[in-house]
Amino acid sequence: MKQNSLRSVFTALFAALICAGAFVAIPVGPVPVVLQNAFAVLSGLLLGPIQGAGAVGLFLIAGILGLPVFSGGKSGFVVIAGPTGGYLAGYFIAALVAGAAVRRASLTDRRQAVPVILSAAIAGFACIYIPGILVLRRTLGLSMPEAIAKGLVPFIMGDAIKIAVLVPVTLKLRPIV
Repeated sequence: MKQNSLRSVFTALFAALICAGAFVAIPVGPVPVVLQNAFAVLSGLLLGPIQGAGAVGLFLIAGILGLPVFSGGKSGFVVIAGPTGGYLAGYFIAALVAGAAVRRASLTDRRQAVPVILSAAIAGFACIYIPGILVLRRTLGLSMPEAIAKGLVPFIMGDAIKIAVLVPVTLKLRPIV
């Protein structure tokens, strides 16, 4: 299979994986706990910034066009314009940033690769939280401390676990992808 065809397959595969993450959603207020954010960051870590962001872009387009790929089986532009829309936009930015951060580093030496992947994953999650909290604050009329309390604090532990899983997964799969 040609290199470009293989990249397209991986991009579509990760878009599907991000979509499948919608079926794992635990409501904890206005923002649910999801696996989609981990898959969005992983797409950047494994595919690089362009293909990773492309996978997230396909996921976002599918949701905007009405496919039930957003958390809880939701879809449509109303979700993008709602309280969780900033997090969804952050997925795209996260894939770009995490992918660019990993691409710039040599991952051949495992001891050097782990801190690079770890910091890239943390940066990716930060890129999800920043627009997410800002849009949550604006759409719900919250103060900044309230938005942080509802849109960040409940998710820190779970996302730390996701990052801890993403590092070894990236180490294992990156040479293959």
